[in-house]
Amino acid sequence: MSKKIAAELLGLLDASPVNFLAAAYVEQRLRENGFQALDLSLPLPKLQAGQGYFACKNHTAVMAFRMGTKHPAEAGFKLICAHSDSPGFRIKPAAGIVSEGGVLKLNTEVYGGGILYTWFDRPLSLAGRVVLQGDDPLHPQTRRLHIRRPLLTIPHLAIHFNRQVNEGNPLSKQRDMLPVIGFVNDQLGKDQVLLRLIADELKVKQEDILDFDLSLYDTEKACLFGLNDEFISSGRLDDLAMVHAGLHALLASHPTAMTQVLAVFDNEETGSGTKQGAASPILRQLLERIVDNQGAVEGGLARAVERSFMISADMAHALHPNYPDKHDPTNHPVMGGGPVIKINANQKYVTDADSAAVFAEICRQAGVPCQYFVNHSDMAGGSTLGNILTSQLPMRGVDMGNPMWAMHSVRETAAVADQEYTCRAFETFYNLD
Repeated sequence: MSKKIAAELLGLLDASPVNFLAAAYVEQRLRENGFQALDLSLPLPKLQAGQGYFACKNHTAVMAFRMGTKHPAEAGFKLICAHSDSPGFRIKPAAGIVSEGGVLKLNTEVYGGGILYTWFDRPLSLAGRVVLQGDDPLHPQTRRLHIRRPLLTIPHLAIHFNRQVNEGNPLSKQRDMLPVIGFVNDQLGKDQVLLRLIADELKVKQEDILDFDLSLYDTEKACLFGLNDEFISSGRLDDLAMVHAGLHALLASHPTAMTQVLAVFDNEETGSGTKQGAASPILRQLLERIVDNQGAVEGGLARAVERSFMISADMAHALHPNYPDKHDPTNHPVMGGGPVIKINANQKYVTDADSAAVFAEICRQAGVPCQYFVNHSDMAGGSTLGNILTSQLPMRGVDMGNPMWAMHSVRETAAVADQEYTCRAFETFYNLD
């Protein structure tokens, strides 16, 4: 089972170098498994018990669900929520910058809170979304782009010019982090290089390209390593590992009285405050339409919310073998020790004793160990989807994730065993009746 789970996750990671392609992967898997696509600009068809459906927002967020056998107001929803985005670099407009010798760099902007120096001296490429001329100015055409060959690198300054580099190396996002793409002889054509590349890749006319959302990604493939292939090495494990686990569980589970929901949001790494982020009403609106579709009942959505439970699935910090002092003295989640329940007294996480007990019991029923993460009290922690979502949907919920090292590095590390554990726990959750 572990090898199958690991192979699935590696496949998703390699197919999903950016949020646009992660959403495309999820959509494809849903279609292959009989889920029907919905157009949110149209009335919903009559939703059938046991049938799966999904809808997309901005090509980066996917809301999937399987209808329960009871009205949601009577049975509620079981939700697993994750996100498709990861820290990295976005390409700015008019990106071409020519240095001496005709070296062409691309101007970039940092997205999210990445560990910048991990991006140096790697073969990089481009992926994302390209917007093309269409018949309707309000609705241009959109194509996803995935250039699979190495194109760029961000070269590090040699140690001979910075002898103190290993004693601390402050970085300028504007000066130090610009990737090199090649040589040009004509400075006037520096901004056409990227457009020509996009046009050739998509086999479209250059003049039809209106705009793009493109990001850098590391072209090195995801892999297993360790004495017994017990570790996973890849970029974007935060949070595509949880996207994978939620999707795997949804496709493997069977219909229940409660409606099962998988919500993959975008822009968690920048605060979720977008139309496709968890702070928007996108999920609430969809759940409301699902409830209404099944027949009007008094207090339909509010009643459904009171009967619902949410798992906010975002990766967690494992005890670092070189820095145990950075962790809480008594709560040490370890790699291979199972999914991690995340707790914060100041409500950075939605978990409370009630919801932690629910998730721990789900793990017990699944035959899966679980662990707890609490911040060292002298260190500020981050937040995630759970408390943002409960501002829209005041339901019970738990924040959890798999333990990992090097969160927000260009290459992160997780354990194969934990991925299998979480898949089993999520499947058990969806199958509860």
